[in-house]
This record gives sequence, C-alpha cells and structure tokens, in this order.
Amino acid sequence: MGMRDRPAESAEYQAWVKAMEWPLIGVALVFGAGYAYQVLAEPTGWPNVAGDVVAIVCWLVFVVDYVARLYLATDRGHWFLRNLLSLLVVALPVLRPLRLVRLLTLLTVFQRAAGTAMRGRVVMYAAATTTLLVLVSSLAVFDAERYAPGSLITSYGEAVWWACVTVTTVGYGDTYPVTFGGRCIAVAMMVCGIALLGTITAIIASWMVEQVRVEEDAMESAARMQIAQLSDQLARVEQLLAGTQDPDGAAPGHRSWINGR
Repeated sequence: MGMRDRPAESAEYQAWVKAMEWPLIGVALVFGAGYAYQVLAEPTGWPNVAGDVVAIVCWLVFVVDYVARLYLATDRGHWFLRNLLSLLVVALPVLRPLRLVRLLTLLTVFQRAAGTAMRGRVVMYAAATTTLLVLVSSLAVFDAERYAPGSLITSYGEAVWWACVTVTTVGYGDTYPVTFGGRCIAVAMMVCGIALLGTITAIIASWMVEQVRVEEDAMESAARMQIAQLSDQLARVEQLLAGTQDPDGAAPGHRSWINGR
C-alpha cells in the first residue's frame, strides 16, 4: 500500500495523541529529573529506591501510551514498523541491561509528545531537543565514565563540555569516552548532532528561499499594477484621440479650415 493509499489515523487516535501531549512531556521531565538525581547525588537506601519507583511509574506511563497508540492506529502493522524505536524504549527497561537506556527513553518520549510541527515550531523543537540532548547525554556519559579506569570524564562539568563539543560535531578530542557504554552514547550524539544541524540548516535555507520568493512576488505584483495603470492610461488616450476624429478621419479643426477656404 502506498503512502497516498494509506488511511489517515482515526479521530480516537488523534484525540489520544492530543490529550497525552503535555502529560507525556511532564512525565518525561520527572523521569529526567529522577535520572539526574540518581546520577549526580548517587543516593543510597530509601532515596535510591524512591528514584527507582519514580522511574518505574514513568515507564509504565510510556508503556500505556505505546499500547494505546498501537491499539488506536488505523494501520497497526504500518504503525508498528514505523515505531520500532518506541518499542525498544518500552522493552529495554524491563531487561535492565543499562541504566543509560533512559537517555533513549527520554528523548523518544519528547519526540512522540511533540508530534509533527510546522517550520516555526520545528525551530523551537530543534532548540529544545539540542538542549535536552546535551543535558541528558552528559548525565549518561558521566554515569558511564566517572569510575572507569583511565577515564577522562571524571566530573559533570567535563561531561557537559564533551556533550557540547560532540553534538556540534566539533570534536576537539581533549576528552572522550573510554567505556563501551560511553562510546555508544558518543555515536548517538554524533548522529543526532548531524541530524539537528541538517534540520536547522534546511530550516534556514527554506526561510531564505521563502523570503526571496515573497520579494519576487511583491515585485511581480507591483509590475503588474504598473502595467495595468499604463494600459488604462493608454486606453484613455486612445478614447480621447478617437473622440477628436471625424468620420472621414480628419480632425475637426482641420475640416473647418478646409470648409472656410
């Protein structure tokens, strides 16, 4: 089935997506705050348990949202294939292979909550995503690197610096991850950085093309108005000239002079 032949999503699906937009963002913020607390504060005892409970509750919200969208989707097979990353997000925390998988969860939830956006909203979305990516990835790489032998990222400040350098694809090389998890984060950061830069460049180029087109349309409209005014003036001149001619083509004043002679 082609893209044009694919049925649109149902009203129930659209209503669910709209209703869950802000709740998902709120839950994602709580999810990210809990992750930051556990990474930076390294709590033990009941505070650490409370952080895990918050993470589990937030994850359950993500699961419910995923299942609801899949159930309400018009073409469930197509929706499932297009949202494999969302499935990965709700499945990996159950397996608990790495705590840094929350990075993937948080970014994906924000993407799902934002939905499709026009260009003006895309700019805000790109800026918010870049900021979020730097903050969360710095937490994740700090969590993975700080106690590793030979690590160059031993403080959160160094982690933030590394994240900024990596997401902008500058790559000074003064700090870099040495663990497998940290390098996985680095690869994701580089891919996301290239995608974000490409998106912003495309938005700027589209805006410039639109501005040029607007100016060209304005100049063309002005030229058409001038041509129309000149055509009206020319028509008036022709009418005046036609009114000063007699039937045999001679001007009235010239005919009077001939008759008087």
